[in-house]
Amino acid sequence: MLFAIRGITLCTSEMAKMTAFYRDVIGLRLIEDTPGWKQFDAGSCVLALHKGKSAVGARPPKIGFYARDVAQTKAWLESRGAKLGKIHASEAVAFCDGKDPDGNAFALSNRPPISA
Repeated sequence: MLFAIRGITLCTSEMAKMTAFYRDVIGLRLIEDTPGWKQFDAGSCVLALHKGKSAVGARPPKIGFYARDVAQTKAWLESRGAKLGKIHASEAVAFCDGKDPDGNAFALSNRPPISA
């Protein structure tokens, strides 16, 4: 399997300020605007804001990888030694979190990548 970084998620308790900053100051196009979750088109990947307490260093950004089938990709990665959590699913998206050997957070998500 070939992976490409498709997103980075920042947690924030200041959703309105962070949304305005990335949309109005940085100039990224808002492509998803739902309560507690905003996504911006950042070129080859997505910058997402997730409602939650930000604790720089204690809750660092998360690398997001697209997986059309999260369960299948999770099983494949686990067979190669990766450690991942349980799959969380809603009508809109399925995802699971993991950590690399240094403890950096990453996620698998079937949220579609941005179109070219």
